[in-house]
Amino acid sequence: MPARESIPIAVIGGGPAGYTAALYAARSGHRPVCIEGFESGGQITRSYLVENYPGVQSGTSGADLSARIREQAVEFGATVLLDEVLSVDLSQRPFAITTTSGEYAADAVIVATGSKPRSLGLPGEEELVGRGLAYCALCDGAFFAGQDVVVVGGGNAAVGESLAMARVASRVTLVHRRTDFRADQVVVDTARQTDGIEFKTPYVVEELRANDAGDLVAVRLRNLADGTVHHQRTAGLFVAIGHEPAVELVAPYLRIEDGHIVTSPTSTATSVEGVFAAGDVADSRYRQAITAAASGCQAAIDAERWLVTGEWTGLPTDSPGRPLRAVYA
Repeated sequence: MPARESIPIAVIGGGPAGYTAALYAARSGHRPVCIEGFESGGQITRSYLVENYPGVQSGTSGADLSARIREQAVEFGATVLLDEVLSVDLSQRPFAITTTSGEYAADAVIVATGSKPRSLGLPGEEELVGRGLAYCALCDGAFFAGQDVVVVGGGNAAVGESLAMARVASRVTLVHRRTDFRADQVVVDTARQTDGIEFKTPYVVEELRANDAGDLVAVRLRNLADGTVHHQRTAGLFVAIGHEPAVELVAPYLRIEDGHIVTSPTSTATSVEGVFAAGDVADSRYRQAITAAASGCQAAIDAERWLVTGEWTGLPTDSPGRPLRAVYA
């Protein structure tokens, strides 16, 4: 591959956001290159079954759904690379992207690097994902209907997951390491008044237990105040202790708030002219496959319009450079 290969649009990251951005950019004729990363497919690949994606009536695995969008992008002419971005330079255009196998010069960049849920860091946790351990009640809660589940966390996400699970589960145990919650008081009060939700504070989960088939069957809880230990059988454990958006590559160049890339209120444009963001890396609220795909579509349309017109209507630009109107007009 030639050094500094020139491309119109580079999409950094795969998954529903990155693949959809590549699909739309390719369909508009801009020959995008999507660098999906070695952990291709995005966070959705951790979901055993996806039943709430429009048009997928019979349900599919997250990995299969992601692969379908990827395949569609390639069919429209996108280049999708199983490669890792090592560094970027967004200080001037064209933007420089260095991967493990070469370098690119991109006229526009769509950042779709996603986020990862914070884990408990316990032995066996990764192996139990999809086998009783999950990070999204909205995504996987229906699989635990009529069963006992545990939710871990103290913010709005954790208490909200407890309320969501209380509608389908037999019993919900909300475990938090402190007696006070970061969640809004009205949300906590609602949870305390909801039948089927039990609060366990100040406790931490210190061990996960699986059966011979490799499925989660119990957790060991420890009280941080007196050291007592409680063994609790459960069919499901929902970890809701926050997400970590993958912003390390672009943090030196883009405006970041609360760990997420800041975009314009009316578009996917970031604080650097010619750079757009889609999916969980810029979404602190929804974090769903459908919203990630939608923002990927928006980012591709925003990038195309900017390349064609040279007009920047996003956040105030933090980088110098002239519009690329002469190239694409």
